Amino acid sequence: MNHTLKNHLCKLSVGTVVVGKWHHHAYKIIKLLGNGANGAVYLAESKRGLVAIKVSDSNTTILSEVNVLKRFSKVQGVALGPSLLDVDDWFDPSVNRLIPFYVMEYIRGEEFFTFIKKRGKEWIIILMLQLLSSLEKLHKEGWVFGDLKPENLLVAGMPPTIRLLDVGGTTLQGRAIKEFTEFYDRGYWGLGSRKADPAYDLFAVAMIMIHACYPRKFERKENARQQLSEMIQADATLRKYHKVLMKAIDGTYKQAIEMKRDLVAALHHNDLLKKESQPPLRKTRNQRKMQRKAKKRGGIVETAVIVATLLFAYVLYLYGQVL
Repeated sequence: MNHTLKNHLCKLSVGTVVVGKWHHHAYKIIKLLGNGANGAVYLAESKRGLVAIKVSDSNTTILSEVNVLKRFSKVQGVALGPSLLDVDDWFDPSVNRLIPFYVMEYIRGEEFFTFIKKRGKEWIIILMLQLLSSLEKLHKEGWVFGDLKPENLLVAGMPPTIRLLDVGGTTLQGRAIKEFTEFYDRGYWGLGSRKADPAYDLFAVAMIMIHACYPRKFERKENARQQLSEMIQADATLRKYHKVLMKAIDGTYKQAIEMKRDLVAALHHNDLLKKESQPPLRKTRNQRKMQRKAKKRGGIVETAVIVATLLFAYVLYLYGQVL
């Protein structure tokens, strides 16, 4: 985007009505949701309810992202991203030109970090396992998400489900990553290239987990790998998954499913160790009292059965004597 037009598109006034030239659908701007190198996303009101609308000065950007959303919609059994609702052009009289845009489903939910802060760190692993399932589907379609970061993740619905947002960085595998954020980029840490492959996304997953336990971003040091390893070991939550996180940081995993399996195995192993380390539960006074009463009732019943059996045998004996 050229600088002047970028500033304009990032500052559309509340109440501005975007009307499609071809489909004639109207969208009333409510507020800015976010902006980046390739456009701005707004919350808007439409006949079908609240929607998210992305505007850009680049037809190529809009076409590329629309194709990604169409691909997402073809993936069975998982909601990778927002549904695509409309694609059109808007004649903006203030700049006297056509502005391409597309309209997406508006996903109601909480930002990833906000959700973790409210619910607790134990949710990190649950949401990351969901994310890895989504990434596995995306990678099988031949794409890499690229700009994977907490700002592009939303937790929505019940039960809470992680959703991917802003497909602007999504790149075909084998090509150079289109968009990235340094903190989650393996190139920034000197731990890999910016070539789009599944391992690029998995590095970002590891960094998201680390950032969730260290809310303040930190800068890389001379030995970045050792720095990250030490930070993982220093945190009680991350320490349990040290081996898995380091394999993701080193680019060992070639598929998301591999990382997911190792996380699940580590989770079960940690749960087993936790159970084994717990002392046997002591019975309370009430529990012991109830147990004694149960034994007493059992003894009375057992005695009654024995007496009844003996009486029945004696009756049979007497009957035999009479005969």
